[in-house]
Amino acid sequence: MSVSTFLQKDSYMSNTSRSLVAGFVGGLAGSAVKSLIEQFLPVRKVEQRSAQIKIMDDLSTRITGTPISTQNEALAEQLVNIPVGGSLGAAYGYGKKDRHGLRPMDGVIFGATTWASTHETSLPILGLEPKPVDVPVRMQLNELFAHIAFGVTTELVRNYLDKQLRDN
Repeated sequence: MSVSTFLQKDSYMSNTSRSLVAGFVGGLAGSAVKSLIEQFLPVRKVEQRSAQIKIMDDLSTRITGTPISTQNEALAEQLVNIPVGGSLGAAYGYGKKDRHGLRPMDGVIFGATTWASTHETSLPILGLEPKPVDVPVRMQLNELFAHIAFGVTTELVRNYLDKQLRDN
């Protein structure tokens, strides 16, 4: 059985596969847009390291005995962003497997809840980011905006690919 035949069959497995693939690719695109926005809108103080860098730095230190070099921090950050964005997108796509059509507001909600469940709660609890009360409102709004753009992009790409995979 070929991949195209598998994706074209109208079954639970093919619907699920299409949704996971479309969501995963959407999440990758959303991560790229979010990273691009963060190049122009500050989401943390200059001296503050991102949660992604802290995670990769700790991992590098445990594996190699040395932290990540400054020139490799941007790459290390993307080594966290890309799989996390793709995974979140795949979960989002799975959740939308029975809801066809473009719904940008779903993307807004997805991005906002991703922001709230990471930057406003879990990352501060884990000590990877400061508490929300210690972050300037402007930076919080920039981060929220970047996450909403992530969610909307994920929805746009997910919808497009889902339609292409169903129609072809």
